[in-house]
This record gives sequence, C-alpha cells and structure tokens, in this order.
Amino acid sequence: MSALGRRLSPAGPVEDRLGRLDWEAIGRSLDEWGWCTTSPLLTPEECGELITLYGDDTRFRSRIDMERYRFGVGEYKYFAEPLPPVVAALRERVYPRLVPIANRWATALGGGRRYPSDLGRFLAVCAEHGQKRPTPLLLRYGVGGYNCLHQDLYGEVAFPFQLTCVLSRRGADYTGGESVLVEQRPRAQSRADAAVLEQGEALIFATRHRPVRGARGAYRVTLRHGVSRVRSGRRFSLGVIFHNAE
Repeated sequence: MSALGRRLSPAGPVEDRLGRLDWEAIGRSLDEWGWCTTSPLLTPEECGELITLYGDDTRFRSRIDMERYRFGVGEYKYFAEPLPPVVAALRERVYPRLVPIANRWATALGGGRRYPSDLGRFLAVCAEHGQKRPTPLLLRYGVGGYNCLHQDLYGEVAFPFQLTCVLSRRGADYTGGESVLVEQRPRAQSRADAAVLEQGEALIFATRHRPVRGARGAYRVTLRHGVSRVRSGRRFSLGVIFHNAE
C-alpha cells in the first residue's frame, strides 16, 4: 500500500503538510484495511530534535520498560505537558480531519458516541471520565527489540484512530522493525499486514476496531498493532494518541 500524498518535502507549517494529503483516499484505505501510510509529515531536522529529547527526562511524565511488563523488548516515554510544538500541532491538526470518519464508523457500528469537531473539546470529554494525562510518546528499540500486538486504550474514552511516525532512517539507522497490524474477524483466521515507513512518514490506523460490511449490515472487526524485531541499529518512533489516559 503506497503512501497517500504528493511526494514533497514536508516544508511549511504542519497544517500545510496535512493539506497536501489525499484525505478521501485515506478514508477509503481506513475503511478497507483499517490503516494507511502517508508521505513525510516530519522533516529530518524535526525527527532529529525529537530523538534528542529522549535523553531529557524532564520532558516526560513516565518511562516504561517493555520487557519488564512483557510488552516486548524496548522502552517508551510518555510526554509531559507542554508537548513539543510539532507533536502538539500534529495531534491538534490531524484530529479534526479524522473526526468525520470516526463518526461514520460510530454510526455504522450502532454506537451512541459522537466525537467533537476539535481536539480541545474531545480532551474535555476525556477529562470528564478521569482521563487527564497526555498520551503522545517516544519509543526506542535496539537490536532484538520489538513490540507485542496490543491496543492503546487508557480508559472508557478512546478515539478510533491514532498515528505513528518513524523518526530514524530505515536502512541507515536500523533494519527490520516493520509496523505490524493484525486483524481478527469473527469466526475467521487473523489477517496480518506489515507497513514499512521511511523517516518522517506516518502510519494512521484503527485504535481498537473498525466496521466491515456484511450480509446483515456492518460488523465489528478487531485490530491490534505492534513492531517486528529490529535486526540492527536503533529505531525511534513517535506515537500520537488522541485520547488522554487516566
């Protein structure tokens, strides 16, 4: 599956970069597969700056050793407020572009929840349910590192989509480490996909499940994601989750 967007360098404000993406095609890919990739949303300089931040613990609210919790091999850190400007901009500007798809999916699945049109109002809903801690994070994997299949759910409220950007250079900084997505349909074998991202590109994917049209209407399909084993080097990535944590 090819990246959706013109192959231009990610110059200018984040909003301009997002405007170059084909959001209709993104919606079709999310409907059909539950995920899509984009052309670069972060510049190499921004990727390098975020990697440098990893060593500054004052910028993070917590650190997780994945092996300790049997989540995989590697570690990640959740940003504290205020988020780095480029991370905050991605979170704030991508969210409203995904809301129409999120509400369409909610209708198809018969759910009563509707998602507000802007991130601030959505985070207020999260806060009403006790979810007040920011969830964007940086992840670091060394040789042999991987991330088990999982879903990023932090309370009752969850936005149906999230995204990740690889910050390191595939083939130069690391090898392996593909993004893995596994879909489980009722009474069927699981289907696995692997997404290969170049530096700064984004993977947008379903957080929990998506609707699939069947003979009797839409039914719910579960999606989990992870990262395959890093073969060499070190891989950094940025995760942008729109709902907050308890």
